[in-house]
Amino acid sequence: MSLIQEAGLLPRELVRLDARVADKADAIAQAAALLVADGCVKPGFGASMERREAASNTYLGKGIAIPHGMVEDRDLILRDGIAVLQVRDGVEWNAGQRATLVVAIAARSDAHIGILRRLTRLLQDDARIADLTSTDDAGLVVAALSGAEATAPAA
Repeated sequence: MSLIQEAGLLPRELVRLDARVADKADAIAQAAALLVADGCVKPGFGASMERREAASNTYLGKGIAIPHGMVEDRDLILRDGIAVLQVRDGVEWNAGQRATLVVAIAARSDAHIGILRRLTRLLQDDARIADLTSTDDAGLVVAALSGAEATAPAA
């Protein structure tokens, strides 16, 4: 079992498939709302994520963005958590950057390091990213981000 699974950072309820977002700010707001609803963060965390985005680009590449809050706002985090928006049509993150997987991270500790390693590995696997962008199974997203092997063949 991976650290992400053990820590319960990404339950299926925090994966929103085929999310409809108006723009980057809406994507960040929706991801923050998932984290708030699950009790991971206080309501002000979304504003912290917006400030982080203004300070530094959180787009990793190949359709993956990792919005997260400012270090000085860690008091807004009640417990570590991750929320994922699958945006099949993509959302413009910055000029020339289109995010199809928005992986919002709330972390008081280093529990999120495993997910960052896994995302870095995913950046090397275009087919897997395409599968995650189009899947109707939240379990495949959870498995991919937790480091578990996929239980179903790629579509």
